[in-house]
Amino acid sequence: MKFNLTKKTRKDKNGKILKTELWYSYTHKGVRVRKPLGLEDTKANRKFVENEIFPDLLVQFRTGKLFNNTDEKKKIPTVNEFIVISLDLHKHKRKSDTQNDLITIHKLHIKEFLGSKRLNEIKPSHIERWQNYLLDKGLSPARVKKSRSVLFTMFNDAIKDEIIDKNPLLVVKTPKIPKTEINPFTLTEINKILEVSNGQYQNFYATAFFTGARSGELIGLRWEDIDFSNMEIHIQRSIKEGIISTPKTENSIRVIDMLDSLLPYLEKQYTLTGKYNSYVFLNQHKEHYYDIKRIRETQWKRDLIKADLDYRPIYHTRHSFASLMLANNEDILWVSNMLGHTDSTMTLSKYSRYIKRDKKKRGVFLNDSVFQSDTKLAPNIIKVA
Repeated sequence: MKFNLTKKTRKDKNGKILKTELWYSYTHKGVRVRKPLGLEDTKANRKFVENEIFPDLLVQFRTGKLFNNTDEKKKIPTVNEFIVISLDLHKHKRKSDTQNDLITIHKLHIKEFLGSKRLNEIKPSHIERWQNYLLDKGLSPARVKKSRSVLFTMFNDAIKDEIIDKNPLLVVKTPKIPKTEINPFTLTEINKILEVSNGQYQNFYATAFFTGARSGELIGLRWEDIDFSNMEIHIQRSIKEGIISTPKTENSIRVIDMLDSLLPYLEKQYTLTGKYNSYVFLNQHKEHYYDIKRIRETQWKRDLIKADLDYRPIYHTRHSFASLMLANNEDILWVSNMLGHTDSTMTLSKYSRYIKRDKKKRGVFLNDSVFQSDTKLAPNIIKVA
């Protein structure tokens, strides 16, 4: 095996020599490989290469390490390179607004800090530092968790492709997410909001409070979804950041009841927008709302102030519907369907504390059929024959 020392001259536009650098070359399996040494062409450097570098390269050549390093660098992509592949792999399994959000996460929260590193270079300590960096920037723990999911999927895709053999996120804890406090509006507060609001906004709030629909589902309602004859509302689309898509989950595509208390508000809304045969709630340009924040950040805040109520996110209209119905003994399966939950377990996990419990003595039927011991507090002995 022989390594050859060559040189390469760099010139400016006028042909003037700027620098002459040393390169080395060798032939492996019939292919000539030529690489820079990062040294200027001087007598001292040539001697250093011949006496120090070439012997080391010869050892790497015989052990195969020289080729492994070269192949590995070619094989292992950077985070920025492979994350694009990973995002594209799953795009048809996701809603378009979700896919766009994940692309934004890569651009804003991953690209700069981790993007240039190769997948096999990412250690758990890098993930820890990256999470701290995002939290220090002011990102919420929930947003950091969402950002982690982009990386987690990417590393798993790389494992499937046998690019790496482990996922560094598995040994790094997710930042603790504070439990969201549900603070539903009471019936008195709901009446206050409806009393101080006017026109379309009053009708919108009533629809939110008396259906439990998600905000994006509400602004995605069209008049063809409103069935006055059967007193039903068909939930089959959602709007977020201008993107019209299906609701959050498969179970969210549903038919819900139009409560009697909602009927007059929808009838009033029909007089405002029904003639357009379009969306139920329209902005000043007679178009559907681009996003719920157009209502949330303006009229909703103003109407809460008018009602003399502390600010709560407009999403709490959904929580209010669930808690109000359960507190008044409505069937939990019906509530679950109205909310578009997969099953009643999800509903219970969020709203069980609002289920009304009658203050009556439980298990009374056992008194006449179970043997009881005589005690000071219960002196009578009841024996079952």
